[in-house]
Amino acid sequence: MANGGIVGIPTETVYGLAADARNEAAVRSIFEAKGRPQDNPLIVHISCISQLYPLVREIPPLALRIAEKHWPGPLTMIFPKSEMIPVTTSGGLDTIAVRMPSSPAARAIIDAWFPLAAPSANLSGSPSPTTAQHVLKDMDGRVPLIIDGGECSCGVESTVLTFTGADRVRILRPGGVTAEMLSELCNVDIDPAVTSEPEKGAKVLSPGMKYKHYSPKAEVIIVDAHAESFRRWCGEHSGNGVIALSQDSKEEGMFRSFGSDPQEQAHRLFSLLREADDEGAVRVYVEMPSRAGIGLAVYNRLLRAAAFRIVNIDDEK
Repeated sequence: MANGGIVGIPTETVYGLAADARNEAAVRSIFEAKGRPQDNPLIVHISCISQLYPLVREIPPLALRIAEKHWPGPLTMIFPKSEMIPVTTSGGLDTIAVRMPSSPAARAIIDAWFPLAAPSANLSGSPSPTTAQHVLKDMDGRVPLIIDGGECSCGVESTVLTFTGADRVRILRPGGVTAEMLSELCNVDIDPAVTSEPEKGAKVLSPGMKYKHYSPKAEVIIVDAHAESFRRWCGEHSGNGVIALSQDSKEEGMFRSFGSDPQEQAHRLFSLLREADDEGAVRVYVEMPSRAGIGLAVYNRLLRAAAFRIVNIDDEK
């Protein structure tokens, strides 16, 4: 990284593709390796709060209260950026997204190469990588080094928030630090783009706000049903290359267990979508998840993986 290289690194959320955040050539290499649109901002990673100050022009008092509670961890906060960070890194914005991961491996790498820009280490639009093997599959020949830190514990990207008042934040992308957790410290709004289609051509303030994202090659369809109704409907719409992700632990035929609770679903989501591609699936039905807690993050990722395709069984009756 000292010479402008890029490296796949582990974090507790997903694997990142890291480079010197100040080096525009290195940052452009990230965009090129991922095939990522250059108006999609990158997150800059730090390992301690003192590293935040040179990166930003202003730190709201609320940010420090939130950092004290939730950093290190799966939370990204947006600040007015300093001149240290080029607009190439910020996606053309005058703001910067900053996160302090809890992964010891990630923080050791950051300490050696601060500051690091590190989006997810996957091809743009595909499911994010939660193992070094996922990174290798997407990035073989595109990056010179991948550091294997084992499977990511969280499994979905960090929560991203922006400050809208002295005591108010807006969640732009849900993640492991939930709205419920943040509401213990301040007022919390959920950006409409979390659960609805963004306007075409709109400038994104956070990674993960694009229309289609996190998607396997297979067509993904969310089915608004639960338990027996979901399994019955999927059976009626089965076929070659069709699999279903169910919250039931019973795995047989087309059915794969997605997990019975939101935390397990977050941990398994991207791996299951990648496994669908490995199996040559052409369509994946997913049982509608809960939107409580980290379930909102699972729902948000599924919406984009499915390009907002939802089947409501009650609507078909």
